[in-house]
Amino acid sequence: MKRWTTIALTAALISATALTGCGKQDAGPSSTPDNSVQPAPGGEKVKLTIGSWRTEDTEAYKKIIKEFNKTNPDIEIEFKPTKNTEYNTVLNTALQTGSGPDIIHLRPYAAGRQLADGGYLEPIDNLKGIDVFSKDTLLAATGSDGKLYGVPTVFSSTQIFYNKKIFEQYSLQEPKTWDELIQVAEKLKENKVTPFAFGSKEGWILSLTHGALGPSVYGGSDFVDKVTSGEAKLTDPAFVDSVKMMQELAPYFPDNYIGLGMDDMRNLFVTEQAGMFVMGDWEVAVMKKMNPELELDMFPVPPKSADGKATVTTWVDGSFAVNKQSPHKEAALKFLEFMTTKEFGTLVINELQKPSTIPGVTADDPLVSKIAENADTIATPYLFVVHFGAGNPTSKSTLETSLQGMYLEKMTPEQVADEVQKSVDSWFQPQK
Repeated sequence: MKRWTTIALTAALISATALTGCGKQDAGPSSTPDNSVQPAPGGEKVKLTIGSWRTEDTEAYKKIIKEFNKTNPDIEIEFKPTKNTEYNTVLNTALQTGSGPDIIHLRPYAAGRQLADGGYLEPIDNLKGIDVFSKDTLLAATGSDGKLYGVPTVFSSTQIFYNKKIFEQYSLQEPKTWDELIQVAEKLKENKVTPFAFGSKEGWILSLTHGALGPSVYGGSDFVDKVTSGEAKLTDPAFVDSVKMMQELAPYFPDNYIGLGMDDMRNLFVTEQAGMFVMGDWEVAVMKKMNPELELDMFPVPPKSADGKATVTTWVDGSFAVNKQSPHKEAALKFLEFMTTKEFGTLVINELQKPSTIPGVTADDPLVSKIAENADTIATPYLFVVHFGAGNPTSKSTLETSLQGMYLEKMTPEQVADEVQKSVDSWFQPQK
């Protein structure tokens, strides 16, 4: 990413990787977009590279590129991912020297916006097919100037996974209300089954769990709209109550949950010692691999109020953009056009086993299809990723450390909300 300064940019990005692909150009990005067709000399194939942090997606993208080549045989594309922990830093270095991949896998929201603001990306507001996406989805790849710079590809979704065999053993049904969820937890606890596989050792687990369960208390998207427009505060009772809810669930966590991390939580669930697991869709493949016999299913988070609605929490997990310095922008834009089609969405949902950002796309796998349908119909945004992921430290990390303090009995829910609101106030401007 181009930086405000090298230090500011590197701190804002999550990890590091450099992807090579475009030839080195002039000293800095051009200020005038050039969308003219640029055929390769002598009828040769145009060669593009796609940079990404998703090394695990290599085989899937080989299949996706093969499908694209059926109608675009003159464009040769190499999916060239780099180690997740190295992606952002090395990419930033490459872009600053006028190189980098032709097509860039953007981190969502604040991180991708910094690349756009730095002038390293080609605007794609007029890209054919881009109108298939909702405004909220496109927010993940929108710059501070309001222009669009990337095509969103997949959602991440959080929900409550459960062990079907354990539920059947104790005659439990998927809960439709919060009271029913607590009744399920009580029944599991009575039978010496840990209700929730949970641990507070790693901060990101706390923000993710609150992001999944909190909307059932604070009112989902309605509250998100109010708090981002300045009509509501995180110190309001609705949000404070969502933090209290996290505290009230503690009796249903493992006895030593304060010292448990992600690996411990996953092991509790896949070894069938826990009945439920609040987690993201990316864990499905991992859990199935660890225990092929695991009878896994999921349900959306039930509402706490009588007039509320069940929800899953989603956010765009990356978009693809065109490097402004690429000598083959026209060919790269053709691939981005392909990314707006249902054909691409179907490939993504089946190969990556994640919800597609393209509405109406279904998966072959029943569980993935269920997750995708919920993401398409009852989703609410992950507040601290979509809207409050900036700041120094970020407001998201402030929530995480404050929740850890609450579980250590060093902070009250009111103090947690107050700390997070102070963080948000230090940088966020309400969107009137």
